[in-house]
Amino acid sequence: MALSAGVTAAAAVAGSSSSSAASNSGMFICMHGMTSRGFDFRASMEGWAKAGITAAEPDLPTAKVFEDANGPGSARRLMDDLGIRAASSTNQLFLEETGPRRPQAVEDLRWKVELAESLGADRLVVPSAANQSHTMDDYDQVFENLHEAAEIARPHNIALMVEFTRLSTLISTVRTSLDVVRNVNHPNLKFMIDVYHFWAGMSKFEDLDLIEQGEIHHVHFEDTPEPPHFEVAERMHRAYPGEGVAPLQRIVDKLTEKGYSRALSLELFDPVVQNTDPEEVARKGIETITPYIT
Repeated sequence: MALSAGVTAAAAVAGSSSSSAASNSGMFICMHGMTSRGFDFRASMEGWAKAGITAAEPDLPTAKVFEDANGPGSARRLMDDLGIRAASSTNQLFLEETGPRRPQAVEDLRWKVELAESLGADRLVVPSAANQSHTMDDYDQVFENLHEAAEIARPHNIALMVEFTRLSTLISTVRTSLDVVRNVNHPNLKFMIDVYHFWAGMSKFEDLDLIEQGEIHHVHFEDTPEPPHFEVAERMHRAYPGEGVAPLQRIVDKLTEKGYSRALSLELFDPVVQNTDPEEVARKGIETITPYIT
């Protein structure tokens, strides 16, 4: 998946002005750990830094492997040496739905919030991966489960961010995610948006008007390709911004209207992308996101 010389040059120019891409909105480019999943922590961070990236959303298990090999605090030292800050961290599944997977998820959350704090992050993504059948009566338990998780995060000053996912059987839309976060009403539980889940799911554009000023805590930013159809699409089909059908500029404008001025984190699951040189991927990320925020 090589970039053309022209694209690479353009990306280099964008990168040279830093991936923070200082813009009127205040939004900046961030690399999500999953986007370079085929590489270890050092290779990802060094490649992204070469491209001009200054903000990352580290994959915590990958960072843990690095620290197990190099000692406590080594991941943070590497990021500091490269001039990369942790704009977020990712992730912990299975916290909202009561079931056999939840006890281990809670235990994993304990070390993840500690590591996220060590990396300098103040937020951690909590996607909804619920896949059982549910009724309205189940949401009281969802509120309790997420409150418990937020209490675990509180001593580490980490905000857990509920990520609605389009196939979840509990939290799959903007409306439901807002309702859950507002009902839990905990200072360490926040609302976020993944643009792919928003546009490829059941949410409507008008749902963004339900968001209050300052309520968006984080954004995963990618495009939604036209084929395959949403009904058969998988997460690997996410595309670089501008290569799909989502109205990204309208969405970014709405984010600005709602007071969002932080990271746009590029999260891609295409195995080809994940196994492409992290520097090359980051340069393309800079090139494809920059037009939306400048």
